[in-house]
Amino acid sequence: MSKLEANQVDPATGTTLTLGTSGDTITIPSGVTIANSGTATGFGANTPAFLAYLSGNTTVNDNTLTKISNNTERYDTDNAYDNSSNYRFTVPSGKAGKYYLYGTSFFSGTDELYRTTLSLYVNGSAVHSVHGTNPYSGTNYGDGIYFGIAYDLSVGDYAEMYVYVDTDDGSTAALKVSDTGVTNGVYFGGFKLL
Repeated sequence: MSKLEANQVDPATGTTLTLGTSGDTITIPSGVTIANSGTATGFGANTPAFLAYLSGNTTVNDNTLTKISNNTERYDTDNAYDNSSNYRFTVPSGKAGKYYLYGTSFFSGTDELYRTTLSLYVNGSAVHSVHGTNPYSGTNYGDGIYFGIAYDLSVGDYAEMYVYVDTDDGSTAALKVSDTGVTNGVYFGGFKLL
């Protein structure tokens, strides 16, 4: 093993300097600090990342599992969320790993809710659910439910958000959006952790 000592290494031609070749391992020993003052690419960016929300108020039927059609994107770094037909996030090629997925639903209306459930589905099956009971009565109510979970996803896996409501009189319930679409509204998002 040979040792090269230099204060600066520049490319002989052009503006690109390559360390090693494909298959090589470059080791940074413990205690070494890498100080970056330039642009770093390919170093663990939390992408894909997406956030989609419901563009307008909608109703859901009583005692029915309903997929929430978050149809407006705030951002979608890898074009991996479908906001026009199946309203799901699909893991792109080469992007398997741990993801943080989150979502919320907000109800508002005149029919008292008895029970609500917000669920994350992966590949068509429920993997996480949050339940809420709503002791509201009178002429108006408002209640939100939120979930957030880290989950392992493989390439091609897809994630969706569903809601289930039980009203006191069997009527529909209103999913309510806000002006911004993400504050006290209905939204679904996520990003890659590792």
